Order: sequence, then structure tokens, then C-alpha cells
Amino acid sequence: MTWTGREVTDAELAVLRQLWRRNDATIRELTDALYPEGGHAHYATVQSLLDRLQTKGFVDREKDGRINRYRASVSRAELVGRRLRATADALCDGSMAPLLTHLVDNADLQPGDLEALRQLIDQLEDENLAGSKGGS
Repeated sequence: MTWTGREVTDAELAVLRQLWRRNDATIRELTDALYPEGGHAHYATVQSLLDRLQTKGFVDREKDGRINRYRASVSRAELVGRRLRATADALCDGSMAPLLTHLVDNADLQPGDLEALRQLIDQLEDENLAGSKGGS
């Protein structure tokens, strides 16, 4: 099955963000972070979100005595990549160039960002040259 970026809802993404920040957490810790004034209904909501994320393969659960600890099994960078790929597939016939061009044209890039982009382009060009020489 092909993964699409739409498989993670906004509510699930909020849980993942907390797990990325904390490395791991209990349902209670997540509930307190996401719903500071929340009660039992919010606890149940977080539990349901974790169950769905675990079923989808985005979260792992580990038993710590009587308490379950949860950890994201997908990194933020991996999820960003998946979502960008899904967007490129859906809107740009699979080409990343229009998507990347739009992001760069409409972003408030700092000088360090521009240098990082130059280095990335140089690295990709070097890899492509090396790959084409090795295949000849």
C-alpha cells in the first residue's frame, strides 16, 4: 500500500509533535501537555489517537510496569518527506521542482538558509555526476 500524507490527522500530528519533543511519554503526560485543563474525556481522546497512530505504524508502545510509554516510530523529517512527496504526486504529477520552487519563492529565507540550499544542490550534483560515471 502506498503511504499518503493524509494518513495523519491534525490531532494525531499534535500527539506526534509532543512525542518528538519529549522522546517518549505516557498518556497522562501527553494529555496534560495537549489539554492542560482537560479531564477524563481528553485522556480518552489521547488514548484513541495513540491507538490509531500505533495501528498506522507511527507510534510504538512499551510497557513500563503498569504504565504504557509511547514513542514516535517515524521522525519529523521522514513525515515531512512523505507529505511533500504526496503533495508533489497529487499536485505536480510527481515532480518536486514546482513544489520546491514555490517553497523557495514564498519563504522568508535567511542567509544561512540560502547557503544550506546551495550546499544541498552542490551535493546532489556531485552525487549525480558520481552516479553517472559509475554506470558508464
